[in-house]
Amino acid sequence: MSIPKPLVQLNQIFILLTVLSGLLLSPYILILPLIIGVITLATKSNPVILFGKRFLKKTMKDYPQEDKAQQLFNQWIATVCIGLSILFFSIHISWAAYLFGIMVILASGLALAGYCIGCTIRYRYIMWKYKKGTRGQA
Repeated sequence: MSIPKPLVQLNQIFILLTVLSGLLLSPYILILPLIIGVITLATKSNPVILFGKRFLKKTMKDYPQEDKAQQLFNQWIATVCIGLSILFFSIHISWAAYLFGIMVILASGLALAGYCIGCTIRYRYIMWKYKKGTRGQA
């Protein structure tokens, strides 16, 4: 399963802008990307991407594709970090709240620039699992 790259980028822009707004304007804004993230992880369907589909000019298969499993993994990381940011804001540990929010902003910004941190983490995890599994089979 795959997702057209423009829709993945739309989701990255949504995350970047809402988290940035949440850190600069009001932490309550962070609830929006958290809810979208939870819905996405629970249903395996992202409301931002579903909304964006209607604006594609070509058929979905005519765009460069991104792996859906990878995007769900990335969404999981972003959602956890946003949730931690909200938690830390609510218990008045602002430095930690900003730290987790800034991590999401940097990751989504880098993804828009072409480097996927989540992809690197997932790849290393898969390789670690593979190596761990093959050690006992020699």
